[in-house]
Amino acid sequence: MKKQRVIVAMSGGVDSSVAAYLLSSLGYEVIGVTLRLWSTEDDSQISTNHQGCCSIDDIEDARLVCQSIQAPHYVIDARKEFQDHVIEYFTQEYQKGRTPHPCIACNDRIKFDFLLNRSQMMNADYIATGHYARIIRNESQGYVLQEGIDRLKDQSYVLFGLNQLQLGKILLPIGGYTKTEIRDLALRAGLHIANKQDSQEICFIPSGDYRQFIKNKINPIPGDIIDHLGNVIGQHPGVEFFTVGQRRGLQITPSQLGFPEGEKVFVTNVDPISRTITVGSAADLLGHSVLVDRVNYIEGFEPSGPVSIDAKIRYNGLKSPAVLYPNGESAVLKFKYPQRAITPGQAAVFYSGDYVLGGGYIGGSAIETSGVIKGANPNSR
Repeated sequence: MKKQRVIVAMSGGVDSSVAAYLLSSLGYEVIGVTLRLWSTEDDSQISTNHQGCCSIDDIEDARLVCQSIQAPHYVIDARKEFQDHVIEYFTQEYQKGRTPHPCIACNDRIKFDFLLNRSQMMNADYIATGHYARIIRNESQGYVLQEGIDRLKDQSYVLFGLNQLQLGKILLPIGGYTKTEIRDLALRAGLHIANKQDSQEICFIPSGDYRQFIKNKINPIPGDIIDHLGNVIGQHPGVEFFTVGQRRGLQITPSQLGFPEGEKVFVTNVDPISRTITVGSAADLLGHSVLVDRVNYIEGFEPSGPVSIDAKIRYNGLKSPAVLYPNGESAVLKFKYPQRAITPGQAAVFYSGDYVLGGGYIGGSAIETSGVIKGANPNSR
């Protein structure tokens, strides 16, 4: 019987390496693929403790793992696609006063869209990644996306954009394991990367300084820092360097806002049109309702009406009970409890228990008028 062929996206890290090892052990014909996503002309930009996914060392680690499981390994140049769909998006979102999540863009447009297209050229049955999440075939719902067993490492949040066709072609072999178990498997399998550190920084900004990266791409325009009444109380170097909830870099004292000495000052709004940064107190960061754009539902269709769910509005955040009001490609989330620092550009992901219903991108806060919930941020798209 012919083996099923699977293309494994290999970053050179322990998770994707064990994914390849597990699939090989299960009898799949594994082909390891490492995507060349970015390059830097100046090696000094790379921090000494860099653990990314695209360096020469990472590519070599992936090759050695494939060699150990007797699988071929290829490097595919995806730098143009990465530039077009991730780096440009990253820069443009900051220019729009939004805070991007480049890993979601990379998953959607590169690791899945791009790799699925390439897998067809390689006559593969599936692609696989080292994400901590699970895909389950449900008779009534089709394919469903479920959180990983290891809730501390769960990555279902960044996979909300997947559709039924993609889910049917993707394998997530490590979603049923904890991180500790994955490292133990790597050790038992003799994989040399068993104790390799996890990636921490944005892969295409190895220095870790995203503000310098943005500065090299655009010419930021200074603007005013204002209070909630519109009074000018300071200046900033560019809206691109600020995000909702931020404290650093403001150089605004509590007394300038009439706050008691020692009270913390936060960014509460970023307006790219007026080029203003609004600041306020921690209480000013709280909100109950969120406008969500570019919504995707895993099942392929939206709920027929309001539905009680749990939702997350940041990757490392906790799920919180909310009511979802669907409206085509947009939706509103009304949370039971106030949420801190609702940040335009970040993802809002909808859950039912440990199943992902879908998600979208935060456009801003929302207000309720005469029983109708409306978007409150005119700059959301």
